[in-house]
Amino acid sequence: MKIEETVAAPAQRESTKSHWENFWANKREVHEVYSNDNRVLRNLVGLTGLEGKRVLEVGAGTGRDSFGLVERGATVFMLDYAASSLQIIKNIATEEKIDVSPVGGNAFSLPFPDGTFDIVFHQGLLEHFREKEARNLLVENVRVLKKGGLLLVDVPQRYHIYTVMKHILIALDKWFAGWEREFSLPELGALLRSLGVEPFYRYGEWMYPSLFYRVIREALMKVGVKLPLNPTPIRPLTSLRKRLRESVRNTPLVLYTSLSCGIVSRKP
Repeated sequence: MKIEETVAAPAQRESTKSHWENFWANKREVHEVYSNDNRVLRNLVGLTGLEGKRVLEVGAGTGRDSFGLVERGATVFMLDYAASSLQIIKNIATEEKIDVSPVGGNAFSLPFPDGTFDIVFHQGLLEHFREKEARNLLVENVRVLKKGGLLLVDVPQRYHIYTVMKHILIALDKWFAGWEREFSLPELGALLRSLGVEPFYRYGEWMYPSLFYRVIREALMKVGVKLPLNPTPIRPLTSLRKRLRESVRNTPLVLYTSLSCGIVSRKP
């Protein structure tokens, strides 16, 4: 008689609350964390006024994507489930005297009534969830949006060397967030349309400083050598690079070579 052994399938890697509590606990010096160069603000201001708007950032992290919206007159709620993240937000808000509302909560069951917000956005969030969870998260985003409200979703863009590096680190169990995926713009647009919202604007962002500089900086920090957060500008080269970035911003070249990309949709 042959006895078959049942071999358990290897557990899927995932991004957990403990990953984020540890990450933000180790990033208390927020000025040493790379910012997103105000890309959420820059892309929203060309689409809508912010004065008097009610805005929700889901998975707020440091909250720095939202502070500029407050300065433009928006009322902003910043939701995260990591206590260490919420403490960073409170510290920055106090230090910079900015009036925000940090909220501890679950992105899959937002603690707000239907139709509460004019704008809902997240950056660096959706990619940490598999298909079913990601869809459920977006359903909640749409639920709390007012009719005519805007949903901005910002994710890692698939066609980038960063994607290869990330998945190598995930396989080695060395990725800071445990697990992460990425999106193409057509894939993200199709997902959003399936939820009944209307994508109408896309953007891509090249990384500055470059991925090469950031990788070298992180590697040297592990051996006790600390480079500045940003390299010392070489003025002619820096100016040329800035003009180049601005001249091709939101062209197909950037949309499909950028590290991050985003889509803004409208709720009918």
